[in-house]
Amino acid sequence: MAEQPGRGELLRRIGALAAPTTLIAVLQATAQLAETVLAARQGTAALAGWAVVLPFSLLLQQMSAGAMGGGVASAIARALGGGRREEASSLVLHALLIALVAGLLFAVLLASFPRALLGLIGGAAVAEAAAPYAMWLFGAGALPAWLANTLASVLRGGGRHALAARVLTVAWLGFPLLGWALAEPLGLGLAGLGIGFALVFWGAALAMAVVVLRGGAGFMPVLRARPQRALFARILSVGLVACGLAAIANLTTVMVTLQLSSYGPVAVAAYGISARLEFLTVPLVFGVGSALTALVGRATGAGDWALARRIAWTGGGMALLLAGCLGLAVGLMPGGFARLFTPDPAVQALAARALAFTGPAFGGFGLGMALYFASMGAGKMRWPMVAALSRFSIAVGGGWLLAGAGMGMEGYFLAVALGITAYGLVTAASVRPGVWRERSAAPA
Repeated sequence: MAEQPGRGELLRRIGALAAPTTLIAVLQATAQLAETVLAARQGTAALAGWAVVLPFSLLLQQMSAGAMGGGVASAIARALGGGRREEASSLVLHALLIALVAGLLFAVLLASFPRALLGLIGGAAVAEAAAPYAMWLFGAGALPAWLANTLASVLRGGGRHALAARVLTVAWLGFPLLGWALAEPLGLGLAGLGIGFALVFWGAALAMAVVVLRGGAGFMPVLRARPQRALFARILSVGLVACGLAAIANLTTVMVTLQLSSYGPVAVAAYGISARLEFLTVPLVFGVGSALTALVGRATGAGDWALARRIAWTGGGMALLLAGCLGLAVGLMPGGFARLFTPDPAVQALAARALAFTGPAFGGFGLGMALYFASMGAGKMRWPMVAALSRFSIAVGGGWLLAGAGMGMEGYFLAVALGITAYGLVTAASVRPGVWRERSAAPA
């Protein structure tokens, strides 16, 4: 039996893979912060419109990069860990076909009926402000985003995180500048932000395709082959469950936004700002999580489940520290964070009240997210699903109960914090020998 690596060696391996993806995450978070500021500069109505699109735009990124993308990276890593290089090569075609279908579904569903869909969440006035942005963002940008993130996941499955990061760096550096130019000097407003997103991701998708087709993942993909049900299952057994988890996470935000909409546009805009902390934390933890998916996938592909669990807990501790420090800093100074996004004093004050509740809970959220990505590498997705449903039930149902008991909006904010905490605890409790053991490659 091979000698097991020590804790220091595991930290080095995780850090080496996490560093380039974390850099991309920082750039993505910065670009999204800039987008929030640009939306706020269009006025409170535009900011509220942007806020109701936010869960769906983040769902696009989370599904394509972290959820189905994680399924792609996991399948390729497990194939390579088991010495099945031809299978890894064939998986690329199957990943691209999945991305094509998913990208078109996002485009059709969210660009065709934005006023009707968004009106159900934020009201007719908010939906009217959001509709042009949503039509460009999803109608022109959903497909290239899926393709670019899927190809990046192919590279990560092959352990080539740095190569994937080089292409995405250009996209996330270019988006704020292009979005600003289209939104303000050219006068396109929120629609300009959607157009900018689409343009940069078409460029990223084309560049990523060139890299992967030239063997950038460590193998040459096989694209002229008959699709196989078994290879689709390798990806979808993890990716579909992970997409369901991403949908539940964003549905939680949508439902809380819907509940708060009865308090008016200021409440919707304020909660959009407070929810931004979660959407900033996800990309930051994704750096560690993507490393865990690849490393755990390699270990389980080779049948070393004890090593897989050690890798998961080492990376989980890193994410706990990273997200905990960020959340605590925001929770202690919520007003400063809120002022980054809006000059409206009423929105600032309400967002600060929300952040004072949710900020301190983000250490557990980071731990849960990291172990969720590790679970994708292991193909063990049952308990992460339980964790996501627990969060939804507490945040939505618990918020309704607390608000009705006299806490008002603060009842919703407290319930969101409790739901985040439950998510982390339940996910962490699943990474143990009784759950993580070899049976099959299908989800537990």
